[in-house]
Amino acid sequence: MSEAAAEPRQRAPSGAYGLLAALWLVGGLLLGFMLLPLIALTLSESPALLMRVAGMADVRAAIELSLAGAFVAGAFAALFGIPLAWLLARAAFPGRAVIAAIVDLPLAVPHTVAGIALLFVFGRRGVLGAPAEALFGLQFWGSFAGIVVAMLFVAAPYTVNAARIGFEAIDPRLEMVARTLGLGPWAVWWRISLPLARRGIATGLTLTFARALSEFGAIVIIAYYPKTAPVMIYELFLRFGIHEAAAMSVLLLAISLAVFVMLRALAFGRPIVGGHR
Repeated sequence: MSEAAAEPRQRAPSGAYGLLAALWLVGGLLLGFMLLPLIALTLSESPALLMRVAGMADVRAAIELSLAGAFVAGAFAALFGIPLAWLLARAAFPGRAVIAAIVDLPLAVPHTVAGIALLFVFGRRGVLGAPAEALFGLQFWGSFAGIVVAMLFVAAPYTVNAARIGFEAIDPRLEMVARTLGLGPWAVWWRISLPLARRGIATGLTLTFARALSEFGAIVIIAYYPKTAPVMIYELFLRFGIHEAAAMSVLLLAISLAVFVMLRALAFGRPIVGGHR
């Protein structure tokens, strides 16, 4: 190879480092924009105030309720969202684009509007709420069930979309080869499709849990009581001012971070160390 031909190869690394530095600079600005308010919030309150707020029984109950509701909503999102994601990724049927748009619609609807819409379905006189209460004694208005319904409505699109992307990334020939080797459709779906889409599904469920945990607007309409953590933070702000609300916010952020690390470790098989899985 001539020196003229070899020269571009020698210069490539320096150009790559320049691109990497530029991308880090631009991306770092967004990262700083997201981190700065959280750092300011974390450093705003004293440990004594954090301990005092953490010792409040209603604060602990609200955080426990939010965690429980988010886990239940995530379970329902997995049960119903993963099959829908596979259909959107693999099945060809009329109206698929419309269904995909419907899945995304809760992301665009203001969450107070979502709560009002849910009342027409799950409220005391709702299409499903009235018969559910009459037949099974299941009440959504002002109950844990209502909290889960609100969380699921606003958060389920994350599971469907991330799982769909995971299924779409699978080479269809792998599933076809498994069929030719004697596996039935259910076995292929369970042993080939789901494991290969695992990271997409895990990402979607983690995002679903995060969105459900932080939901306020829809919950405050359909189930102000019992209070979830975001509702409790809002009430602390109204009753005592910004410092107590900020202290509970810090507690919720710390618990959320611990749960996210645990979920990612379980989903990807081992904890993340040095940016690698």
